[in-house]
Amino acid sequence: MSNLSNSSTDISQDHLLADCENCFGLCCVALPFAASADFAFDKDGGNPCPNLQSDFRCGIHKDLRQKGFRGCAVYECFGAGQKVSQVTFRGNDWRDEPERAKQMFEVFPIMQQLHEMLWYLTEALTLKATLSIHNDLREALKETERLTLLSSDDLMKLDVQAHRTDINVLLLHTSELVRADSLLKHKSSKKRKKNFGRGGDLIGANLKKADLRGANLRGAYLIAADLREADLRDSDLIGADFRDADLSGADLSGSIFLTQAQINSAKGDIHTKLPPLLKHPPHWFAN
Repeated sequence: MSNLSNSSTDISQDHLLADCENCFGLCCVALPFAASADFAFDKDGGNPCPNLQSDFRCGIHKDLRQKGFRGCAVYECFGAGQKVSQVTFRGNDWRDEPERAKQMFEVFPIMQQLHEMLWYLTEALTLKATLSIHNDLREALKETERLTLLSSDDLMKLDVQAHRTDINVLLLHTSELVRADSLLKHKSSKKRKKNFGRGGDLIGANLKKADLRGANLRGAYLIAADLREADLRDSDLIGADFRDADLSGADLSGSIFLTQAQINSAKGDIHTKLPPLLKHPPHWFAN
């Protein structure tokens, strides 16, 4: 499986990464959280986090994990924050227009879902294995981008779940094409693991050095799994739960539908290979 140039797409994935400097701290205000291993205290949706400063920056950003806010360190909005802030609400923040604050906070998670779909569709268009469905992918990408440009009122009325269902059909087809191509290329391997299937329970599994090329790990529970030096190229990782999984030395460079949030929730090291747009989280090197 190989990637094509992003020039074949309507937008580039690098525009679907959080740009906090152009956001009004929406994830720190709009979203609720409960006291847990991921958050130090309870916060209702629509209430600013006490750590949010007047310039919309987080006052403990460099120490989120140490201060008990691992959930914040893991979160990724796929660029929805700056889209809502600068496009939907045209640079008018919730403090300047308090009468529209509630609507801005409700629109944000809707936009986040749309941008996540854009991330997956854009990636699917870079894959050589998906050439046969590129037209369908481009149309889906174009329609999803159109939806992100709706007014706040129209976004509130949008049936996001119905649109996600339609998009998922294409993402499933993408997965099948990529994994079938991988099986053809590596059919002689004697170490291949079985196809675990969507939502597989692999919590704490010993998958060290496992050959998982072309595996279907959609929605798999890989919490605290040992994936050291595992080969995950061509595997479908959409929705896989990597919390505290050890990816040290693992090769995820050719996997599909992997996100920064998933990587942020895992453990790894300098030898972990990631797709081009994803970064090694700072906490991997904290000790």
